[in-house]
Amino acid sequence: MIRCQSCGTDNLDASQYCDECGEKLPARNNPANDLVGQADVAFRPAQSLISGSRPVQVTSVEITPLVEKPEEIENPAESAKAQRDGGTHSRLIIERGQSINTEFELAAEESYIGRWDADNGIFPDIDLDAHDPDAKVSRRHARITHRENIYMLEDLGSTNGTFVNRGRRLLPGSPQVLTEGDEIIVGKTFLRFHINR
Repeated sequence: MIRCQSCGTDNLDASQYCDECGEKLPARNNPANDLVGQADVAFRPAQSLISGSRPVQVTSVEITPLVEKPEEIENPAESAKAQRDGGTHSRLIIERGQSINTEFELAAEESYIGRWDADNGIFPDIDLDAHDPDAKVSRRHARITHRENIYMLEDLGSTNGTFVNRGRRLLPGSPQVLTEGDEIIVGKTFLRFHINR
């Protein structure tokens, strides 16, 4: 037992602080005391800042649990529409080939079109790797930017080019304005651009 020098209370050998008054107890040659002291994890009761008053030790606190309102189960079609309307601003739909009608939702201000390449750290937002069997889409092919309700398409120096409405090949670094229903061709992949209303 360790006797407290302030109040005279006997405390267990492993104690660092007095159970009665909270004062630090003299150190003993006890390995457990040494480890607790080094780790500085011992509990010390709260001391009052007013001199002469008795320290108070809190033994329990009542906490009211938070109860969240259960979410209503939505119709999957309505849920997809709500996600489209709330989280995304536009989408691209593949129009030809085996992946026809595959949709890509755009939610960020900048969305990159290309092919996934984990070895080189390339992870495009619109990954056409699985939909481009001839590998005509570059890893970093093009970018769609959305700012203040204006959409722009920019070629990023792709090998096989980017085209809007079958016009001339876009020059890298020269963005082209996109509007609802525009056709975008990247490599040999035909996409239709739609703005969510």
